[in-house]
Amino acid sequence: MALGKTEKDAIIKEYHVHDKDTGSPEVQVALLSRRIDQLVEHLKAHKHDEHSRLGLIKLVGKRRRHLNYLSKKDPTRYQDVVARLGLRR
Repeated sequence: MALGKTEKDAIIKEYHVHDKDTGSPEVQVALLSRRIDQLVEHLKAHKHDEHSRLGLIKLVGKRRRHLNYLSKKDPTRYQDVVARLGLRR
């Protein structure tokens, strides 16, 4: 269920703030969103996989905390990342 190196590098390159960036909130939210999308697709096929469902809930909470931090720190960056990812917040 983990992201491959090429997919992860592509996401980092798209959302990075500077060249060596891997830990900014934008990158973290984008990576979490991709993993959440993968888990949602997995759970559509495997409805009774409760362990993966618990992991999904944890990932959604972690993404929410990153977005809350970003909205308090820099609202314009928050609006930009929400619009780019197509999140409803």
